[in-house]
Amino acid sequence: MAEISPAIFKKIRTIQFYTNRLVEDIFTGAYRSAFKGSGMEFEEVRDYQEGDDFRTIDWNVTARMNKPYVKTFREERELTVMLLVDVSGSSLFGTVSKQKRDMIAEIGAVLAFSAIKSWDKVGLILFTDRIEKFVPPRKGLRHVLRVVRELLAFEPQGKGTDIAGVLTFFGKVCRRSAVCFVLSDFMVDQEYAKPFKIISQKHDLVTIFINDPREKQFPDVNLIRLQDLETGLTQLIDSSNATLRKQFADEALKRREKLKTLSGQVGAGFVELSTDQSYAEVIKQYFKQRGRHRR
Repeated sequence: MAEISPAIFKKIRTIQFYTNRLVEDIFTGAYRSAFKGSGMEFEEVRDYQEGDDFRTIDWNVTARMNKPYVKTFREERELTVMLLVDVSGSSLFGTVSKQKRDMIAEIGAVLAFSAIKSWDKVGLILFTDRIEKFVPPRKGLRHVLRVVRELLAFEPQGKGTDIAGVLTFFGKVCRRSAVCFVLSDFMVDQEYAKPFKIISQKHDLVTIFINDPREKQFPDVNLIRLQDLETGLTQLIDSSNATLRKQFADEALKRREKLKTLSGQVGAGFVELSTDQSYAEVIKQYFKQRGRHRR
């Protein structure tokens, strides 16, 4: 592990303590029930019981013992969890208690610690308008601490957002089926529906859409200067203009509905979070809901 500053080290330890507590208290059971393993593994044979599926009968053992036996299987629990994390310029925006990037880092840490508590592998892809960092999936606390360090301390080169690009890259580097969390504000103009559908056919895709209250609604405060954190362009606007405020709100809603609709069409998970709310309960309820649907 490369040398890190005392400030970042302290932040890593703080987030480790906080997220570990969340994982222990509320996440581990919900996480385990929410995601399937990578397959079924033979466990044993036992006596046939009324109601057993005849397709599970082990005919070789049945013939040898002269009475019916069935094969039993257990779910192969180990998963590969990939975090695709947006570190573009717009993730630095935040008007409440934290920036979107801070919330993304905390959620990524919670997911990573949940995975290692279940002995799953965790990998990380940081992206902007390019692939900034790829950490291949591995197990263990030391590895997860590296993932958390990258989430907190990495300084990206790019400013824009390329969702299609990171999904395509993920599909190339992760050949086996994985649980793929995309953490982003989805501030993107390019189309990403095609790679979204391709990835969801092989992998368990979950989008975590993170926004800020001021990205949904302008305050009515007359003239304000806005800066695009991805392009650097600034613009003076009259926020008291009701038509302009409605147009802004409509665009934000359109972006959200596009992602939610696409997620529903391809069977991907969709979680919406805002910087003015606690993410813990929302994600916990999402895990529980998924777990109920699996039964």
